[in-house]
Amino acid sequence: MSARVSVFGLGYVGSVTAACLASQGHTVVGVDLNQKKVKQVQAGQTPVVEPRMADLIRESRAAGRLSATTDTASAVSATDISLLCVGTPSLRSGKLDLGHLEPVCRSIGEALREKQTFHLVVLRSTVLPGTAESIVIPTLQAASG
Repeated sequence: MSARVSVFGLGYVGSVTAACLASQGHTVVGVDLNQKKVKQVQAGQTPVVEPRMADLIRESRAAGRLSATTDTASAVSATDISLLCVGTPSLRSGKLDLGHLEPVCRSIGEALREKQTFHLVVLRSTVLPGTAESIVIPTLQAASG
């Protein structure tokens, strides 16, 4: 059974996840604010250096199973599952920078407001326990109504 998945964040984790899911027969939409990464995926090129990635992306694009966009609403509308793979780099203090997480949750929540079918949101980024309860869920609920 194939799934329709949107992957938010086309950095290392997101790109590899998107390429692997698409290579396994799933329909995948990669979403990123960075136009360069989106254009690379759309051109069948990899935005990260990893063995076999170039082949997986090129083959998945050619088969019509992988696309990329900057448009959250269209990605959420076209899929049933969203994987949050946004970057959470370490700060100088050693804490994680969760600054990208809330805006992407807000954007997904706004798109969910218009969606009439069930949509699963999965947190795939490196975060501390409790982040889903303190940031992800409240932000999605507030934005989606």
